[in-house]
Amino acid sequence: MKKQVNSLEIDEKNKRRRKKILMRKLKELPMESVFLLCAIISILAVLLITIFLFNEGTPAIAKIGVFKFIFGLDWSPGQGQFGIAPMIVSSLLATFLSVGLGTIIGIFTAVFLAEIAPKWLTKIVRPAISLLSAIPSVIYGFFGMLVIVPLIRNTFTSPDAGVPGYSLLAVVIVLSVMILPTIIMLTENALRALPSAYKEASLALGASHIQTIFKVLVPAAKSGIMAAIVLGMGRAIGETMAVIMVAGNSTQLPNSLLSMIRTLTGNVALELSYSSGLHRQALFGTGVVLFLFIMILNLLLTLLSRRAIKKS
Repeated sequence: MKKQVNSLEIDEKNKRRRKKILMRKLKELPMESVFLLCAIISILAVLLITIFLFNEGTPAIAKIGVFKFIFGLDWSPGQGQFGIAPMIVSSLLATFLSVGLGTIIGIFTAVFLAEIAPKWLTKIVRPAISLLSAIPSVIYGFFGMLVIVPLIRNTFTSPDAGVPGYSLLAVVIVLSVMILPTIIMLTENALRALPSAYKEASLALGASHIQTIFKVLVPAAKSGIMAAIVLGMGRAIGETMAVIMVAGNSTQLPNSLLSMIRTLTGNVALELSYSSGLHRQALFGTGVVLFLFIMILNLLLTLLSRRAIKKS
């Protein structure tokens, strides 16, 4: 009898447990459906943008010719010349130089906030850095026009600069400041997320604080730092308004840091409002090339970060 009673009690407990699990799943089902819907909407948005862009841009690339379009040096829509090589080179130079400068400053700043700065100073600096990400890009452009461009004009002189001050150097400085919040905040979070045992073990072995930071903590946070660099690069290569305001917007190949440039995004923004026919399609083709470049750069950085993580 006791065994039967015990078995009945166990069965009753199992039934109650199953009911609780079922009720919990029923409660979670609506939220899971919402999350799934959001994921589907995100994927559909990317697909729709991709389809629209390629549908509008590829016919122009086919008419002009892939080689002439990508490697052509002349952009003169009135004369039927649609070469975007100068814009490609300018975009890549501006992106890599600004990301390189922003990464160096960003990583050192993140290390300072996460490992060196006292708490009272961190409470002041971190909100100030967060505020940088909330500033509209047009404000960065105004700052570049009123401060950076005159500074370059008064510091450097070059016969190939065209309008003095408006240059690749001005673009690099503005973009490096714009991507700093992304790199600093993500790198700091990656450093703070590391187990404290890493630091304690390194110090216990006799390493100094600085050695521990740069030989243990920074390599251990490599995946988070690479993610920060990828996001910073995405913002740098996609920035438009601030770049237009300080670049000079020349369609010639840059031959120095003081040369005026025009990026791919700037080319589309400047001419799309009055373009028509093949000219308009060529601007959409510029968007296709920009889209492909961003995808390729992101994939390369992702592969490099994975290899670095595996080696470490």
